[in-house]
Amino acid sequence: MPFKNREEAGMRLAEKLLAYKDNPYVTVIALPRGGVVLGRKIADALHAPLDIVVPRKLGAPDNEEYAIGALTEDGGVVWNELEKKRYGDEILAIIVKRERKEALRRLSIYRKGLPSRVLKNKIVVLVDDGVATGYTIRSAIKTIEIEQPEKIIAALPGGPEDTISLLKKEVDEVIVLEIPQFFAAVGQLYEDFPQVTDSQVIALLGKWGLAQFPKEFVPDPISPL
Repeated sequence: MPFKNREEAGMRLAEKLLAYKDNPYVTVIALPRGGVVLGRKIADALHAPLDIVVPRKLGAPDNEEYAIGALTEDGGVVWNELEKKRYGDEILAIIVKRERKEALRRLSIYRKGLPSRVLKNKIVVLVDDGVATGYTIRSAIKTIEIEQPEKIIAALPGGPEDTISLLKKEVDEVIVLEIPQFFAAVGQLYEDFPQVTDSQVIALLGKWGLAQFPKEFVPDPISPL
C-alpha cells in the first residue's frame, strides 16, 4: 500500500522512533528537499531539533534520474565505480561542478543564519522520503560521520531490498516501512508525490515561518529534488 503523502510517511516513521522521544541527545537530520517534510513530522513527534545535510545526486549524462554517484557536503564523491567507467572524466567533472554549485546554493539559503550544526556524540536520525540506488543517503552518512555522532539511525519509508541491505552495513540501525518486491522509483511509494520547493523547506525548518523570507531569497521551485 503506498503512503498517502510524505506527511503520512513521516508520521508512521515517527511511531517507530518513539523510544527516542524527549531524548536530549537526538537530532533529526533530513535530506532536502523531500526528506524535510518527513523530518519535520519526526522531529515534532520526538521533541527533537531538525537540521539538514545537503548531498547531491550525480545523475548519468544520458539519464539524470539514474544516480551514478553522489556528492558529500565537503565535496567528496561516492561513485558507482562500474557506471563511472562508462563516461569520460571531462563529462563527469562538468556534472560534479554543476551539482556542487546547487548544493552550495541550497546550504546558503536553507541554513542562512542558523547556528553551526553540532552532531558530535549525538544520536542522529537520518531521514529521506525514500531511497533507490542509495548513493545520496550514503554520501549524507559520510558527511555526518565526519562530525562523530554516537549513533546513526536511517529512517526511510521504503526502498529496494539490495539498497536497504547495503545501508544496514553503513549505519547503526535502519528503520524502513516498505520494501516493495518490485521497485522502480521512490514515487511509487506515494499516492501524492509533489515536488517540494525551497520555500517549503525554509518554512519547515522554522527559521522564518511560513511567509517571511530574507530579501535576497529567490525560490527555485523547478530545479530537481
